[in-house]
Amino acid sequence: MSGEGKKLKLRSASWFGSNDKNGFMYRSWMKNQGIPDHHFDNKPIIGICNTWSELTPCNGHLRELAEKVKNGVREAGGIPVEFPVFSNGESNLRPSAMLTRNLAAMDTEEAIRGNPIDGVVLLVGCDKTTPALLMGAASCNLPTIVVTGGPMLNGKHQGQDVGSGTLVWQTHEDFKAGNITLDEFLSAESSMSRSTGTCNTMGTASTMACIVESLGVSLPQNAAIPAPDSRRRVLAHMSGMRIVEMVREDLKLSKILSKDAFINAIKTVAAIGGSTNAVIHLKAIAGRVGVSLSLEDWRHGYDIPTIVNLQPSGQYLMEDFYYAGGLPVVLRTLTENNQLAGDAMTVNGHTIWDNVKAAKCFNNAVIKPFQTPIFANGGIRILRGNLAPRGAVIKPSAASTHLLKHRGKAVVFESFDHYKQRINDPDLDISASSVMVLKNCGPKGYPGMAEVGNMGLPPKLLKQGVTDMVRISDARMSGTAFGTVVLHVAPEAMDCGPLAAVRDGDYIELDAFAGTLRLDINEDELARRIEHLESQQLNVRSGGYLELFRERVLQADEGCDFDFLVGCRGAEVPPHSH
Repeated sequence: MSGEGKKLKLRSASWFGSNDKNGFMYRSWMKNQGIPDHHFDNKPIIGICNTWSELTPCNGHLRELAEKVKNGVREAGGIPVEFPVFSNGESNLRPSAMLTRNLAAMDTEEAIRGNPIDGVVLLVGCDKTTPALLMGAASCNLPTIVVTGGPMLNGKHQGQDVGSGTLVWQTHEDFKAGNITLDEFLSAESSMSRSTGTCNTMGTASTMACIVESLGVSLPQNAAIPAPDSRRRVLAHMSGMRIVEMVREDLKLSKILSKDAFINAIKTVAAIGGSTNAVIHLKAIAGRVGVSLSLEDWRHGYDIPTIVNLQPSGQYLMEDFYYAGGLPVVLRTLTENNQLAGDAMTVNGHTIWDNVKAAKCFNNAVIKPFQTPIFANGGIRILRGNLAPRGAVIKPSAASTHLLKHRGKAVVFESFDHYKQRINDPDLDISASSVMVLKNCGPKGYPGMAEVGNMGLPPKLLKQGVTDMVRISDARMSGTAFGTVVLHVAPEAMDCGPLAAVRDGDYIELDAFAGTLRLDINEDELARRIEHLESQQLNVRSGGYLELFRERVLQADEGCDFDFLVGCRGAEVPPHSH
């Protein structure tokens, strides 16, 4: 490996490498943990950034995984130091883990920059922890490798495989339609989440794990090895070894996170039927490393076939995906069909193509051939029009084909509370052809842009057998969800975007094939409505982090990062003189 046989100039040496008063104190304080003298002698200090938390159940096993990383670091001649950062798990955190993604990114960035570490291992799992830690690390630009906690084992319910997240959407609709009893609905709880790990569908957690691997910032197979599988622990050990080598090679994030790497990730999201949340997170990560990425770049995924047959777009689950060969098979398939930049560098020092050229598919039902996909054009679509001048997104692979081009009357919900008040009303004026519109659930609106965009259908229509309708909002939806759902409408309603002007009975036209979303009213009338809304707008003061969030968060098309966090600030830090 490069760096062997020569004395390295390590970043940590500015803390531990001097024999003055400061060096004395830094070493002395660390020695209270039983660290011997020779560990301060030019050995790479590797930070293990851990999002373990008992309140983030998907990451509840990361303490064990951290020990495996430490073993690898020690074997390679490094010194592991584990540290915690804010763990923003989607499953428990209210109102949304997206509200605190930037907080976790700030925590990560400052912890990395301010401490004596030469390289960092990011231990991630539940979906927002992955972009948050990668955003923070990208702003520091040290050698970095990602280790994901891995997906749960397949859920098992009434003799069938069931997907975490997706099952609850399905069974709740069945319950509201009167097809199953309350006891039958609740009996699925323990069946859905029966092991450690993240959601086992191609939800946001699995999508982000695949993105990490396609970006080249993890070792091959990181995306899909199930959390309880011993091979997940082996990967953690090998990642610990590799980060020490990366420090010696000075292989920083900026050398891996190129524009080609981001385009590779966009195409990978199409091929796996990935979550719409990827649009926001990839933009935010790119912004931190200084790569120009826009909504228009998602056009690179439009013609990519969806070949991974996983819920919610398909049939199988992440455990099956790993046994079928995992993401390396997908990356090889795309590269062989001239869709990926195979020469993009990865953290193991090899190119994407070098890593995947020998990958084999062991189940063509789970990973379909390129020529016979489950969807011919599965990429996330960007929509524009007078209702979304800065863009909106839709996931065709999770939608009903007959609704991807649709015109219908709006049924408007001014907030999520308003939706909950109206949706169960048997007298609600709504039909299967209506377009459900939810406002004030964007970055500033909910706040935090909660995953409420996939509004449940009204019970009276469910009982008639209606299973999908066009739904439009400035919110997000869980990657485990499905339906013809238009999301991330920008500007959001709280910023007096055109979405705020929609009224009951207005006609809305959606054409996902043409990429358009239009409110069918006169432009002068639209302008008058927006002007009136702006005159009524109140400046809400909340105090605390929430006020900071609302004042400084960017819109969905810009990645919802804070405006003052965009960019790479590097790892330099002023010396501390005690």
